[in-house]
Amino acid sequence: MKFIENNSIDPHYNLAFEEYVFKNLDFNEDYVLLWRNGPSIIIGKNQNTVEEINMDYVKENNINVVRRVTGGGAVYHDLGNLNFSFITKAQSNLIDFKTYNIPIIKALEKLGVNCELSGRNDIVIDGKKFSGIAQSIIKGRVLNHGTLLFDSKLDTLSKALNVKRDKIESKGVKSVSSRVTNIKPYVKDDIDVLQFKQILLKNIFEYFSQPVEIYELSDEDRKNIQRMVDERYGTWDWNFGSSPEFNYKGYNRFEGGGIEVRLHVVKGIIQNCKIYGDFFGKGDIKDIEQMLQGIKYDTDEVNKALQDVTIGDYLGRISKEEFLKCII
Repeated sequence: MKFIENNSIDPHYNLAFEEYVFKNLDFNEDYVLLWRNGPSIIIGKNQNTVEEINMDYVKENNINVVRRVTGGGAVYHDLGNLNFSFITKAQSNLIDFKTYNIPIIKALEKLGVNCELSGRNDIVIDGKKFSGIAQSIIKGRVLNHGTLLFDSKLDTLSKALNVKRDKIESKGVKSVSSRVTNIKPYVKDDIDVLQFKQILLKNIFEYFSQPVEIYELSDEDRKNIQRMVDERYGTWDWNFGSSPEFNYKGYNRFEGGGIEVRLHVVKGIIQNCKIYGDFFGKGDIKDIEQMLQGIKYDTDEVNKALQDVTIGDYLGRISKEEFLKCII
């Protein structure tokens, strides 16, 4: 097994980095990665992005949203969280969380942390989750990766992932909410996340009875990783547009009346829009419906589509800001 250092904290680059190692480096070698992201939400491959995030909070706090190549639920990353990736030859064609995560559990036990696998793909302390794990198997090779909440901002985590899914109907995989905790309070020594990383790395390689061996990527490797960022991981199409199609229903009552908006969204694009309510406006509401068809399901894009519209002509005393609250 070889360790590949990656000091980037850009989630777009880091997920491209991981996938590149998984799919392009020597299939006869095993690799381990330990890496961190700046504040971000990482969406599972089969999830509907807008079902998983608190869009307003995410935008206000400049939290990145990036889709990964493995299944499972959405997770929050920040610099207090350490991610691990094992890229190895697959023992079978079946997803197997236990085998690949024993090294992590054993390494944590050496730090005085008593933890265990729970449910399908979590690692917990005293019943509280600190690690969510996901896997992908391609051509006899397995990517097993997960989070390690060491000293993360759990209040930010709860706000960023706090979304009302009752407004959306889709076939996207839903995340399962659970109680979470940081690892740091359970570690016997007073260490920070970077010290934790080095101790974890040492213990992982000791588990495999070998010294830490470093693998260096070539300049060509790094160019290819950046190309993956530019063409996929850094794009709206991948992170939002790849979501399963869904129906959205938003309703609210304001001083100017009640309004209900229904949308059908495919690949992140509004395909159909219907607006109902007891508001008073002189314009034909079908004009607004048609303006929103064919645009991205995104606050900025909706705003742009309506920038030259006097919304009061259509919705009476309901403002544009109030209308937007019923859409996203």
